Amino acid sequence: MTAAPEASTRPRPATTGVAPGGLPLLGHALRLRNSPLDFLASLPAHGDLVEVRLGPRRAYLACHPEVVLQVLHQARLFDKGGPLFDKLRLLTGNGLVSSPWEEHRRHRRLMQPAFRADRMDGYAALMSEEIESMLGSWRAGTALDVGEALRSLTARITVRTLFSGQIDDRAVAEVQRLLPVFTEGLYRRMVAPLGWTDLLPTPENRRFTRARVRMRAVIGRAVRDHLASGEDRGDLLSLLADLTDEEIHDQVMTVLLGGTETTASALGWAFHCLSANPEAERRLHEEVDTVLGGRSPGLEDVPRLDFTRRVLTEVLRLYPPAWLLTRVTTGEAELVGRRLPPGTLVLFSPYSLGRDPASFPDPERFDPDRWLPERARSVPRGALVPFGAGSRKCIGDDFGLVEATLVVAAVAARLRLVPRPGTRVRPVPRAALATGPLPMTPVPRGPGGVRAEGAER
Repeated sequence: MTAAPEASTRPRPATTGVAPGGLPLLGHALRLRNSPLDFLASLPAHGDLVEVRLGPRRAYLACHPEVVLQVLHQARLFDKGGPLFDKLRLLTGNGLVSSPWEEHRRHRRLMQPAFRADRMDGYAALMSEEIESMLGSWRAGTALDVGEALRSLTARITVRTLFSGQIDDRAVAEVQRLLPVFTEGLYRRMVAPLGWTDLLPTPENRRFTRARVRMRAVIGRAVRDHLASGEDRGDLLSLLADLTDEEIHDQVMTVLLGGTETTASALGWAFHCLSANPEAERRLHEEVDTVLGGRSPGLEDVPRLDFTRRVLTEVLRLYPPAWLLTRVTTGEAELVGRRLPPGTLVLFSPYSLGRDPASFPDPERFDPDRWLPERARSVPRGALVPFGAGSRKCIGDDFGLVEATLVVAAVAARLRLVPRPGTRVRPVPRAALATGPLPMTPVPRGPGGVRAEGAER
């Protein structure tokens, strides 16, 4: 979205610290469960590598961008693992996001062709069809939950990418219904300090188990139907045909989760931030009017939508969907002069990184112009890593950015989304950083980007 900055603006510090406020037995697990975003954002003040306790287990949060990059660029030494990925495997097994280094390398080589630039034309056309269908279902002046509409949109786009559209609409609707149950359940399991609460017969645990079983059945049937013909349809699933049934299921679930919740969350925050910042919204409308001239956006327009991309980059700084990630050392490692034995849990938080005033002056302010080339050069490398970095950087980052750019441009070309009066939007930390309910009213824009008569903010 924005080119990586050239260099850090401050010398490489080497400080370690300990997070305050740990409790006996529980450590910092309650703070991470009850107010995780505030807790994480407070930790850089205590050092570049900060010790926290998750129940009886010691872990280390990498707070400085250079320390984060050291972790991400040594993917074999700092491998996927820890509470997040251990729980994520309940849904995705050893899919691309959660698999160990060796298995990841094999599967990434297999799946990479599906995300080549020469396939993006077809994907963008599919995205545009689904965007037009979504906008056609909206009624001017009638409020709707924009977050829910975006989750439906991204689910349909992801499913059609996987299955070339050859999947029953009822199955798509069921996937949409089940995914939020998973994201909420995965987060609860991630922050549970002792783990045994997963085994209790609570309504939440029963709902999670039922959703897991049902999702497996829905996806299994869709995969079997798709592969039964033996035909290569040029979609992602066709590339996986030589894998085992279990491996195919894991990769399909990984793409579904990654392609639906994360993109929908980022888009929800984009429309919320625009509605709260009239000048940014005005500039966005001005750009889409100039670039598109009243037509729907296509892939060829994406490079010219500079301000739109800066809006999305700033949204990813403030509200990264993957807000907390974990790694586990596979051998003896060292960070900031501290020796870490094998099996040490290391965390990093794109949310915390994006709100560190040492990297981003006035970090709470929504300012898309931070990402103008002349200003972006002063941002330390590693301060913006919403897709990760190194060999395990998100395989679908370009896909997601094209999708998000087309959605924002298509909506902005026709509508303003006005929040329902009295709505208070707060980050909801789940497997992705969601907005929660996002009730907004579509208001048509007048010709040439002039606001429709009688529209009020």
